[in-house]
Amino acid sequence: MTRLASPRAGRDLDEVAARAAHARGRPRSRKYIGLLYAAPTALIVGVLFLAPLALVVWMSLNKWPLLGQARFNAPDNYTKISDDPLFVDSVWFTLKYTVIITVLLSAVALGLALLVQNRRPGVAFFRTAFFLPGAVGFAAASLLFYGMLNPDFGPLGFMDVKWIGTPNMALFSTIALVLWRFAGFNMLILLTGLQAIPVQVYEAARTDGATRWQTFTKITLPLLRPTIALMLILSITGSLLAFDQFFIFTNGGPDNSTVSMVMVIYRNAFFRFDLGGAAALSVVLLAALVALNALQLRVLRGGDK
Repeated sequence: MTRLASPRAGRDLDEVAARAAHARGRPRSRKYIGLLYAAPTALIVGVLFLAPLALVVWMSLNKWPLLGQARFNAPDNYTKISDDPLFVDSVWFTLKYTVIITVLLSAVALGLALLVQNRRPGVAFFRTAFFLPGAVGFAAASLLFYGMLNPDFGPLGFMDVKWIGTPNMALFSTIALVLWRFAGFNMLILLTGLQAIPVQVYEAARTDGATRWQTFTKITLPLLRPTIALMLILSITGSLLAFDQFFIFTNGGPDNSTVSMVMVIYRNAFFRFDLGGAAALSVVLLAALVALNALQLRVLRGGDK
């Protein structure tokens, strides 16, 4: 005789089927919830970044006056970039400034981070003192240095030194400004990486008889490499996009010797009213930054492997 299934067994089977259907639908519902959480950020990025970026690219393909009708003229805005001697000079100056400031800023920040790495009496005061200039706005810091070095009323202006009167001194004074402003910030980044290194590694090195220099070169620097790479990306990107310090502190002088690439873009847009040409320069600079950052990240990944 065929045995009939009990009503309870049927209810159990229905409950198992319902749970399976619910489990199958759960990943889909989680996906929609994730999209819902990401929607505000995606909207902000689209409105404040992607839309302006698309507009800049479109402007770079047109003769775009400040007033009047835009006219498509691609690729004239790009082909005439090399014909601007001021932009060519600004490229070389910005590269020179980037190399100098990156090397000096990295060395000073690493020295400060090593100086305040270990806990001891008074180290908290020095950490705060070194980082404090980073709380000052860059425009305010530029005005502060301009007032300090002003020959008419500045506390250092009485010295027989033309702080921003010659190309070399103007560059030196700007580098001093940037070092004062950002050394503490970069120190904090490196200090975070230093404190993430396990203490047991240093203890093992001392047990094996390693000297301080060997510990620094064989342990500290290799383990600090990702943090240094992050600092270099921020430093190089900020140096290539330098504007405030040269616009406020030196105004590109003397004789356009401290004109950065971003200053040329600004002058083309708001002095020559060539918005299409300025947009083309912006696109070229953005492409160079993306390529440079991608190269640095690739080198970083290769080192991690």
